[in-house]
Amino acid sequence: MIDATAQRATAISAGRTALGIEFGSTRIKAVLIGPDHTPLAVGFHDWENQFVDRIWTYSEAAIWDGLRACYASLAADVQQRYGVALTTIGAFGVSAMMHGYLAFDASDALLVPFRTWRNTITEPASTQLSSLFGHNIPQRWSIAHLYQAILNDEPHVTSLTHLNTLAGFVHHRLTGRRVLGVGDASGMFPIDVATGTYDATMLARFDALVAGRGFDWKLADLLPEPLPAGADAGTMTDAGALLLDPTGTLQSGAICCPPEGDAGTGMVATNSVARRTGNVSAGTSIFAMVVLEGPLAAQHGELDLVTTPAGDLVAMVHCNNGASELNAWAGLLSEFAAGLGHTADASAVFETFFTAALDGDADAGGLLAYNYLSGEHLTGFAEGRPLFVRTPDSRLSLANFARAQLYATFASLSLGMKVLWDEGVHLDSLYAHGGLFKTKGVGARILAAALDTPVAVGEIAGEGGAWGIALLAEYAHHHRESSLAHFLQHTVFASAPIETVSPDATDVAGFAGFAERWVAGLTVERAAVENT
Repeated sequence: MIDATAQRATAISAGRTALGIEFGSTRIKAVLIGPDHTPLAVGFHDWENQFVDRIWTYSEAAIWDGLRACYASLAADVQQRYGVALTTIGAFGVSAMMHGYLAFDASDALLVPFRTWRNTITEPASTQLSSLFGHNIPQRWSIAHLYQAILNDEPHVTSLTHLNTLAGFVHHRLTGRRVLGVGDASGMFPIDVATGTYDATMLARFDALVAGRGFDWKLADLLPEPLPAGADAGTMTDAGALLLDPTGTLQSGAICCPPEGDAGTGMVATNSVARRTGNVSAGTSIFAMVVLEGPLAAQHGELDLVTTPAGDLVAMVHCNNGASELNAWAGLLSEFAAGLGHTADASAVFETFFTAALDGDADAGGLLAYNYLSGEHLTGFAEGRPLFVRTPDSRLSLANFARAQLYATFASLSLGMKVLWDEGVHLDSLYAHGGLFKTKGVGARILAAALDTPVAVGEIAGEGGAWGIALLAEYAHHHRESSLAHFLQHTVFASAPIETVSPDATDVAGFAGFAERWVAGLTVERAAVENT
């Protein structure tokens, strides 16, 4: 009998695999899956954005060096686990953080450094376009960055020939195709869900808005072609294979799915693409994706309207600031423990810190915290200052401090989700994923309190967004005859175990008290921004 390892090695050598690579904010991750959709091998490369000339960016060299290093890590994992070289893959997909601004000239050269989603520098453009379109245009969207560059009279705009997202940029270099998954495209410019293409009325309004500026382009010519999940997005070229694997070991020809954004791959990795489902992803940023049954009754500045990778309408509540401040405090606690002569790995520190929050007062003892490392559009901040505040009569303890920091992580998100609840939106399931939820019984309980709704957690998210884009690649290669929702529900997640955490009434009331203080205290946060 052939053992499981030998069977997997045979599948890898025969190319019965799908590879997904996702560019996250702090890590590039690769996941290779087999015929049963489970991960066979993984690869990693850590990277970090840079704040250059008051712009959050990643250099082009960092993109390609990171891609190659991540793939090399994956190939080494395959060799170590199975004793075979990774010479061929059946299907491939690339994903990345959404939005931002990548502007190119006719020779495909970047005209300005990559402006990421984290930048909050486009408020005038965002405000004007939201009014013009009757559709919320957040500051991080590509069209807001483009129009802000026009308002700023930036000279590069006259040389534009095309725009893209990070995922679309990498996909273009690997395949030669300038296309984009519709979910990622919906964070560049609004999508008409009836046609699956960019909204024609809004395109015309934008062209009319800039008609007197002498540009020789129309907006539709600048944007990549949007494609739904399962569509033909090309194959990996010889040049693309060599870019990914400079050793020349990897062969070209892999079927490629449309490149997608991290929000879309998070939906796939949590089986949250069907209507009345949703997920919350917590990382450097934190956001919720809720698949709607129909249009909302009104326009809301707190909500982005985007789509699933299949093109269904989604309300997105996006907060620029997620778990980074929690990470910083965990690092401080690690240093303190080391000073006492005790060493602990990061997972143990987080587990101790998070678990302590369960013993805190329901309202965090009157403590107040803000996790604003960068600006936060949802509350009107162009810049942020991480902040911890308490009154003399507050109850300072490790438990209350930990609970306050966790509450702060979800505070902005709760404001946006309340808008959805007030719109009458209903959910059958809300799945939470990300490192913040790894400590059993803590993150999900706090989130359930913050949103006053049941939260599902479990192992179904696998290896996260990189696994999600690998599933999209497999779907495009072998399963496109069924709907994406059917493929996920009945093929990938049919027997996946999950645990649902219901909101505790005491926690809900406690978070409400914290949130009331937190909203009132935004004036303190604003004073910190203006004076430090």
